[in-house]
Amino acid sequence: MRGGVRTQRPDLPRQAAYEAVAAVHRDGAYANLVLPAILRELRLFGRDAAFATELTYGTLRHEGTLDLIVGAAAGREVARIDPPARDALRLGAYQLLHTRVPAHAAVSATVDLVRSVAPGATGFANAVLREIGTHDLDAWIGKLAPPYDQDPVAHLSVADSHPQWIVRAFNEALGGDFDETTRLLIEDNQRPPVHLCARPGRADAVELAEEVGGAPGAFSPYAVYLPGGAPGDLAAVVEGRAHVQDEGSQLVAAALADAPLTGSDARWLDLCAGPGGKTGLLGALAAQRGAEVTAVEVAEHRARLVSQATRGLPVTVLHQDGRDPLPEPAFDRVLVDAPAPAWARCAAARSPAGAAAPPTCHR
Repeated sequence: MRGGVRTQRPDLPRQAAYEAVAAVHRDGAYANLVLPAILRELRLFGRDAAFATELTYGTLRHEGTLDLIVGAAAGREVARIDPPARDALRLGAYQLLHTRVPAHAAVSATVDLVRSVAPGATGFANAVLREIGTHDLDAWIGKLAPPYDQDPVAHLSVADSHPQWIVRAFNEALGGDFDETTRLLIEDNQRPPVHLCARPGRADAVELAEEVGGAPGAFSPYAVYLPGGAPGDLAAVVEGRAHVQDEGSQLVAAALADAPLTGSDARWLDLCAGPGGKTGLLGALAAQRGAEVTAVEVAEHRARLVSQATRGLPVTVLHQDGRDPLPEPAFDRVLVDAPAPAWARCAAARSPAGAAAPPTCHR
């Protein structure tokens, strides 16, 4: 009781999801990095951890459309809603429109969450959530999305929660086939599987798969598919024998390491290294060959993540702009995984004159 008024703490899975989503928006954090720490801090495991994970990633995946719906229900743009209440409402809207959580439970639990993070907005949040609950997702899309036959790009942007520029880029890449574009957008919103990377010299993918109850990857020789759970709690990850990394990213690092060249093969450069997944794999491969990796990252917090991801590996992390002079005059292998549109500027990466293959650029 506080001042004669009953206060209700939010349940822990929703609190965990809120803290992760808020960190993404407030601090520019990576959800896949902050959420495991939050789950450990709140001692969430099993179904509770799975629910918090689904709320976090589902809300972030569908944020564009959720924001339109929250704004319509609130009668104002989401940018005019205080950030704590806004993030809580996003989570509530996701529960109402994308999960089997009963409407009354989603509203009640989200109002409790708002009460704890933005006490003055509880009545407002209750009204907005009840308004959202008056329609299902298809009905909201029908109200808010432009008609498909008038503007298919704008319609798909709302219906499948992707920015219009991504819808347009997908459609152009598929030769203007909107049926294929729609299918691809739907698949892009599916919950992604968790992949581990078995670090060469420290773990074998087949043996790691048996250890964690997963399956070896289909494409990368280092990949292991996990059936679920919290990968950060696995002994292999804690001990540095493996790390979480999408199989596609593993293939990029492997392509760099396998590219044929002549002459020296001792100095490798990862020019845009944060947050360190590919650098970790490159470092493990370099350790087997007696090579060393220089990892360059312009953002300080991302550089720290690279350092954490490469402990015990022959990797030197430099916090600087990759366009500035580097200590080494030349490198034998160069990886540029640059965020567009900066990728073109990162082409200043240097490769020795004797190298048979150009730098590997991956966007």
